[in-house]
Amino acid sequence: QVQLVESGGGSVQAGGSLRLSCRNSDYAFTRLFMGWFRQAPGKEREFVAAISMTGGSTFYSDSVEDRFTVSRDNAKITMYLQMNNLKPEDTAVYYCNAATKWTYPQAHADSYWGQGTQVTVAS
Repeated sequence: QVQLVESGGGSVQAGGSLRLSCRNSDYAFTRLFMGWFRQAPGKEREFVAAISMTGGSTFYSDSVEDRFTVSRDNAKITMYLQMNNLKPEDTAVYYCNAATKWTYPQAHADSYWGQGTQVTVAS
């Protein structure tokens, strides 16, 4: 059973930075594609970034490319999202996603989700 636990959310001023973490457990982390999604109040969940099993390939939504960086440390079974130059429109609950198949920017129907972590960016 894949269990994902996010951490690192919080409140920052516009232009600030945060780093989110997503720690996996009870599964072969290196056999999972990983991604980040977010959901703002009143909006649908949207794709943010994804990373391949080895970390050699990454993929970003247009809205975060050049500001966010996704990475993973397979030895620590953890994925990260470094978020720089944050904007008020980045305010959302951020969710970690894990899947055995790459379907990003869509989430695979059988993928796993964390509980989410709140990111709030004040103007």
